[in-house]
Amino acid sequence: MADDYTAPPGPPPSHYTGAPSSADYAAPAPGPPPSHFRPDDVAPPPGPPPSKAKNPFFDSAPATDEFQPPPGPPPGHASASASTSKDLKPPQDWETAVPDTSLLPPPPNYFSGFDRSPASNATEEQAEAGERWCAGYPLYAPIAPDGAALEAAARGDVGVFAPPCYLGQLAQVAAGVWRGRTHRGAPDACLATYPPLYSARAHSPAAGNINEKTSYYEVRILDDSRADEVSLALGFTAPPYPPFRLPGWHRASLAVHGDDGHRYINDRWGGKTFTRPFRRGETLGIGMVFGPGAGGLGTRVEVFFTRGGREEGRWNLHEETDLHEDLPVDGLEGSRDLCAAVGVFDAVSFEIVFRPELWAWKGYRG
Repeated sequence: MADDYTAPPGPPPSHYTGAPSSADYAAPAPGPPPSHFRPDDVAPPPGPPPSKAKNPFFDSAPATDEFQPPPGPPPGHASASASTSKDLKPPQDWETAVPDTSLLPPPPNYFSGFDRSPASNATEEQAEAGERWCAGYPLYAPIAPDGAALEAAARGDVGVFAPPCYLGQLAQVAAGVWRGRTHRGAPDACLATYPPLYSARAHSPAAGNINEKTSYYEVRILDDSRADEVSLALGFTAPPYPPFRLPGWHRASLAVHGDDGHRYINDRWGGKTFTRPFRRGETLGIGMVFGPGAGGLGTRVEVFFTRGGREEGRWNLHEETDLHEDLPVDGLEGSRDLCAAVGVFDAVSFEIVFRPELWAWKGYRG
């Protein structure tokens, strides 16, 4: 088998020993290796070095003879400086432009109305019956009062009359003082009074008869009334008024109701937020002030409410109202006679006081 494979001539490639022959490797170029050059072995490029003054990559200041600014200030600088004093306007005086409204009355509360009272409510049928009654009995024309009637109203000699639907007792206990008490479960009833506390013919400022007129009376809630709720309302009405409805619910009437503290002006729904509910033992009062309107036109009417002899709230009858939610105030503007009106329901004990010297409120001027 030895003659089948013949070895190639010479030793294997990996068996070379010693320095390679000149035939296998050529000699390097003369001189030191490339990495052994010294810095001074490299010759500088021909010509002078570039000027720093003309080189934008140098951060040195330019020579004075290279770039000279043009004479004078920059364009627009002189004119702007010269016109500064006349072009600048004084700051706006916004305090003069915007008036001080801190002394103005508060805006009307359009969202204070209620669809229903949070306390007691009459039925829809009773409200509709009251409207039918008003449609069948128009407001009376102002009467021509005699001197005796005017004097009686001024000193508080006012009569109180209970309608047939009133369930309880009512009696005069002193000159100008009436006391009443209703039974538990008694229906709504409105006590009528005469003579009127306000006479359109005698007291109207618009007619030039008087400069200002205040009509006022008080009601005391007695201690044997219900503890949970005072079922009484005090206000004014232009006669006639439905005797089975509380004042403030229909035309030409206004009142403050004790069960919820709301004020009602021709309002068959829930009234508007005004004061807190009444309590046993309190003395409440309501008054109307009639004066000349702005510029001497018409009549200015304000309504105020007292508790314990101190004024607790007031509103202008002609305040801004909601066109769709609030009904007219016709009959309350001084063109009709106005009588005190006390509405009651359920069990309540009370005294009505017309005599000025017996009032807890001492601000009466007539």
